[in-house]
Amino acid sequence: MRIALTEFVSLDGVSQGPGSPDEDTTGGFTRGGWLTPHLDGRFVEAAAHWLSLADGLLLGRRTYEEFAAAWPQITDPADPFTERMNGLPKYVVTDTLATAAWQPATLLRFEDVATLKDRPGRELQIHGSARLGKALLAAGLVDTVRLVVAPTVVGTGRRLLDHPGRPVGLRLVSHEATATGVLLLEYEPTGAAPVGEYAGVAAVG
Repeated sequence: MRIALTEFVSLDGVSQGPGSPDEDTTGGFTRGGWLTPHLDGRFVEAAAHWLSLADGLLLGRRTYEEFAAAWPQITDPADPFTERMNGLPKYVVTDTLATAAWQPATLLRFEDVATLKDRPGRELQIHGSARLGKALLAAGLVDTVRLVVAPTVVGTGRRLLDHPGRPVGLRLVSHEATATGVLLLEYEPTGAAPVGEYAGVAAVG
């Protein structure tokens, strides 16, 4: 299976608390809810399509617990995400959980992800779980990066792509701007990011 990292980020790379002011206040974060004002029907269509490609969810412990508390409570039959989120297999990367109430779910360690990735199927999707996502990206295990970029500068909060590993190169596969200014970006990692030295306009191919 391919591993796809799907994340909501601000223009300055913050991934913390996109949905509401009280979604994630860890570290004293008080600026949540920065994505919600910019959502529209096209975003819903794109996000629903991405989710339709999943054969499983790959989640960190904290995101799993947050999702487990929220998704089973959503009963709106018109919601395009509920059935998939509740029904898909959940693979939870954790060193602390002993049981998982939101089923179907499997608990595993970080070092088990590569073996899971070798199974047949379409996509294992990471939603939220930014720490897990960037660790897997740094480890070379992510095949697709999908970013929903809000037209706002949050200024503080946890950022998605700060990691101590080697620089990662990406190739832009698709891009779209919604009517509200949200960017829908899809990338494929290409290995180590190339570097070079500027030698003037004539050297630019």
